[in-house]
Amino acid sequence: MAVVLGGGGGAFAQIGSFNPAMLVHGEQQISLHREIPVEGEIETVSEITGIYDKGKGAVVVSEATSTLVSDGEPLFSKTMSAFIRGEGGWGGDSGPALEWERPDGDPDEVVTYTTRPEQALIYRLSGDRNPLHADPQFAAMGGFDRPILHGLCTYGFTGRGLLRALCDGDSSRFRSMYGRFSSPVLPGEDLTVKVWRTGDGPDGASTAVFQTEGGDGRVVLDKGTCSYT
Repeated sequence: MAVVLGGGGGAFAQIGSFNPAMLVHGEQQISLHREIPVEGEIETVSEITGIYDKGKGAVVVSEATSTLVSDGEPLFSKTMSAFIRGEGGWGGDSGPALEWERPDGDPDEVVTYTTRPEQALIYRLSGDRNPLHADPQFAAMGGFDRPILHGLCTYGFTGRGLLRALCDGDSSRFRSMYGRFSSPVLPGEDLTVKVWRTGDGPDGASTAVFQTEGGDGRVVLDKGTCSYT
């Protein structure tokens, strides 16, 4: 909900022209500063914080903070990156490297959900009308055999799994979540969230790392981190 409610696409819309069929979601992070109320008005301010040259494409990073208008205090923040194929190669900075290792041993928690064949069409009700997820011809332009699931839908299923595994379904205990999209998901696939508890963070919250796998065992959301109380 933080991603959907936050909007924050204003800054991203100012980066220039590109073929939208070549854009895929790269990374997504959310930080919840407090519980999201059931009603209210928010104001979101976003900015582009990096554009990196990945050779075969470009990565654009944006950050946004949403405040509750009634009290002017931050409600949640988010950072996202988009990978735009075919827009790299200008010799620019490749961006920072992320240090993350999958823990040894079996995960502490495993949660599996099955997506529906029409899952991408349902997720479009969130307001994301990218034809990559609904139009077979548009999906073919992006190199896909058929429309793929929104990365944020996979992210939402993963968040649901983390909430169940780490917070006993209590959303007031959920603090933050980060993940890197590593493989497209097709509507109808199973999604399995594997979670390893990693201890306590500097702010007193507990921490965990995770990966989400598709139906064939490939990692679809990688290098995941989460904090909770």
